[in-house]
Amino acid sequence: LEGAVPVAGSLIQWLRDNLEFGASATDIANLAASVPSSEGVRFVPAFNGLFAPHWREDARGTICGLTFFHTKAHLARAAIDASSFQVSEVFEAMEIDSGIELSTLKVDGGMTVNAQLLQFLANLLGTPVQQPQVLETTAAGVAYAAGLSCGVWKSLEQLADLWVQDKMVDSEITPNARMELKQTWKKAIERSLGWTEP
Repeated sequence: LEGAVPVAGSLIQWLRDNLEFGASATDIANLAASVPSSEGVRFVPAFNGLFAPHWREDARGTICGLTFFHTKAHLARAAIDASSFQVSEVFEAMEIDSGIELSTLKVDGGMTVNAQLLQFLANLLGTPVQQPQVLETTAAGVAYAAGLSCGVWKSLEQLADLWVQDKMVDSEITPNARMELKQTWKKAIERSLGWTEP
């Protein structure tokens, strides 16, 4: 099973380049970390429509829940949270489609260096999130495939042993708090729909 989340890291680039929230992804992560949460702001990055599990071409990017209290730090935090909300939806869709309750989520890639993202994702899933020592597993996978074909490794089992956990993040919120977060995301998703003709 696979689920497409087309706007995650590119949302941080958009904040950097189009809105000038910082000079780098690290600057934006630090800005987001300056507040304890998005304080109810939800950022649906449907710049090209919504992909899995919604599949809606008529959706467009939407920011919901703004008040005079909110700052660009809350928007940065909401942007980082958006990646976790999207991954959470794909995770749940996989559980439904497979009929299997997933016990953990292994993550990789540049965004996973962000501790806020990992914690918020674990909170949304209610499932441990595991981060490997080697974050760029796509590149590692190419090297592993080449090594397997050249005889460096003899089996897929040997390759599986190369994955080493760096950290595990567990949920820190109650099931009720999790449900409330997901309900606000669902409301934001609903408000992102119908902006273009399908």
